[in-house]
Amino acid sequence: MLIGYVAAIKAGQRGLKTVCIEKRGALGGTCLNVGCIPSKALLNATHKLHEAQHNFKDYGIITGPVSVDFAQLMKSKETAVTGLTGGIEFLFKKNKVDYLKGWGKFADKNTIDIDLNDGKKEQIKVKNVIIATGSEPNELPASTGLKFDEQYVVSSTGALSLKSIPKRMCVVGGGVIGLEMGSVYQRLGTEVTVIQHTDRICPFLDVEVGKAFQNSLKKQGLKFMFNTKVSGGVNNKEKGVVINLEDVKTGAQSKLDVDIALISIGRHAFTGGLQLEKAGLKTNERGVIEINKHWQTTVPHIYAIGDVVPGPMLAHKSEEEGIAAVEHILGEGGHVNYDTIPAVIYTYPEVASVGKTEEELKAAGVNYKKGVFPFQANSRARTNLEPDGLVKILTDAATDKILGCHIVGSCAGELLSEGVLAMEYGGSAEDVGRTCHSHPTLSEAFKEACMAAYDKPIHF
Repeated sequence: MLIGYVAAIKAGQRGLKTVCIEKRGALGGTCLNVGCIPSKALLNATHKLHEAQHNFKDYGIITGPVSVDFAQLMKSKETAVTGLTGGIEFLFKKNKVDYLKGWGKFADKNTIDIDLNDGKKEQIKVKNVIIATGSEPNELPASTGLKFDEQYVVSSTGALSLKSIPKRMCVVGGGVIGLEMGSVYQRLGTEVTVIQHTDRICPFLDVEVGKAFQNSLKKQGLKFMFNTKVSGGVNNKEKGVVINLEDVKTGAQSKLDVDIALISIGRHAFTGGLQLEKAGLKTNERGVIEINKHWQTTVPHIYAIGDVVPGPMLAHKSEEEGIAAVEHILGEGGHVNYDTIPAVIYTYPEVASVGKTEEELKAAGVNYKKGVFPFQANSRARTNLEPDGLVKILTDAATDKILGCHIVGSCAGELLSEGVLAMEYGGSAEDVGRTCHSHPTLSEAFKEACMAAYDKPIHF
C-alpha cells in the first residue's frame, strides 16, 4: 500500500501487510513537517511572547523588557516536529508497518516502482493502494515576477523557516494560512499587511463571526487592504520586494515595499510524478482525483484520500478518510460524516466552526433559529482577561437540531468539539443547554449560546 501514516497504522493494526512510501524522509506529511505542527508551535510561542510583552502587567506581573531569541524559537519548533515524526516511526514498528524512504510511482495498476532516497530502486506488487500525496502551495502567475524563491517571496513553507525577523511583510491572501503566519510575525514586531481580493478576510466564515474576528486582528495591529489584487512586482531580494497592487473596483494602482512577501492563495493537489496514467487514472479539471463514496478511484482497488480528492484540505479530514478507506478494504464499509468536519484558525483569538453558516441556511431557505453568547459575559473569560469573541449556535427552527456551531475566542478549537459531538449524534440545542457544565469554564459560553437558541441564556 502507498498510504498516509494514519491509514498505514490502522491497516497494520488490522493485520494487513502494509508499506508506507514517503519521499521526504520524515513521516507525517505536510501537516507535521511544514504545516499544522510547526505553524502551531510558532503561534503558541509568539502568543506567549505577546502576553509577556503586553498583558502580564494587567495581571500584576512585572517582568522588565522581554525580547526574542529567534534562533531558539525556530529550534523549539523543529524539536517539536522531529519528536513527533520520530514517534510515528515508533508506531510503524509497533504495528508492523514497513517504511520505505523514497518516491513511489505506478508502473501499472498493481505495481509500484520506488526510487529510494539512497539511490537504489525497488518494485513491489500491491493488492490495494491508497494515494495520500497531499498538496502544495499555489503560486502567483510567472508574469507577476513573484515566483517563490522561499527566501524573499515565500510560501507557507518558506515562512516557517525565515532566517531573521523581517521589518515589513505582506501576506497575499486573507485566508487561514496567511492569517496564522501573519499573526506570528506581527507578534514578533513585523509590520504585516494582508492583501485580500474580496471585501473581508476568510469569506467562507459565518459573516457575524468573521467580522468579530477581523476586528480583533485589527486591534492587534494587523493591517488590511481589501478589494485589492497583486498585478506584479519585483523581487530585489535583500533590498526588498516591491508589490504592484490594483484596486479591483476602481482599477487604481499602488505599490507596497516589503522585506518578505508571503504568498498564501490556497493549495492544490499534488499528484505530479505518480504516473497515474500507467494505472489507468487521471485528475479532473481541478487537478484532483475523482472518487466514489468509498474513496475508490475509477480503478476500484486504488483509493485516494486527503488533499488529492475533493473537499476541504484538512489533516483531520484526511485521517478519517484513511481509516474509513482501510475499513472498506476490509469489507466493513467505512464512513465519514462530512457535515461534521470541524475547521479551526489558530490565531488569537481562535476561530472554530462546524456545519452551516447563517448565510448558507438563508440561501437554502431553511427556517432556523440562532443563539449568540459573548465571552464578555463568561466568568472564566473575564477572569482570564480574554473577553473577546462569541459563540454562535444555529438550529432547525422546528426540531431544535443543531445545524452549525461557530466560535471566535480563546480556545475555540477545543470548545468546538462539544458541538461536533452533538451534531454527530443529532443533538439539539436543548440537549446541550440542559447538560451541566463545570463552573467557571469557557465551555459555559457554549451552553449559554445553546440556551439562547431554544430559550434564553442566564447570564446575558
